[in-house]
Amino acid sequence: MDTSRRAFLTGAGALTCGAAAASVGAKAAKAGPQRHGGDPSKRYAMVIDLRRCIGCQACTIACSTENRIPIGEFRTIVSQYDVRDANDPDGAVYSFTLPRLCNHCDNPPCVPVCPVQATFQREDGRVLIDEEVCVGCGYCVQACPYDARFINPVTNTADKCTFCVQRVDAGLLPACVETCTGGARMFGDVKDPESHVSRVLAEAGDEVKVLRPEMKTAPHVYYIGLDTRFQGKVDGAPAMWTKIRESQEA
Repeated sequence: MDTSRRAFLTGAGALTCGAAAASVGAKAAKAGPQRHGGDPSKRYAMVIDLRRCIGCQACTIACSTENRIPIGEFRTIVSQYDVRDANDPDGAVYSFTLPRLCNHCDNPPCVPVCPVQATFQREDGRVLIDEEVCVGCGYCVQACPYDARFINPVTNTADKCTFCVQRVDAGLLPACVETCTGGARMFGDVKDPESHVSRVLAEAGDEVKVLRPEMKTAPHVYYIGLDTRFQGKVDGAPAMWTKIRESQEA
């Protein structure tokens, strides 16, 4: 079953937002997206050490609870894969986990396609959505190369990870970071060379990778221990919810 959000929107006709919104969008595209709000002296990022991730889904649950996400939708997920080693004569199978969320890119493709500029980027790099402006057209959902956005069925607006902006602005860590039982998730200011994330990235060196580097979006979710064969695994449905849906349809 195809569970990607972009495929869903395509099947639904890729909802449009009308002539008025299109007109606003044309003006916005001509002017170019502008960053506004936030502290320009900071650039927030997340580092995920896959060597420490145990696939417990604590991050998924914490995110859904903190941000009151409707059942069946997710701002962050942990996909799980069973991989068979072709070089192992016994055909050994290994488990691989891949936590995912919005990458808060420096070159976010979701921003310029928004016809009403509801999706915007702050000076600190976080990509956010103004729910009061969003018309739920779904353009940004389709534009995201990481399948990290969805249309919230309650608000009928675009939704995604915000790096828990409400918590970080209050001096707290994102909910997923605070509840990570293995300490796999780390968050902080990469402009500060003394921050924990900066030190971790410096120590990891060439081991640091990102998802879909060919898209050249300059993502700010970094992975340590990521097998390059999984850099394109960006399906937006977590393993546990896929199993639930399959059992319901059986």
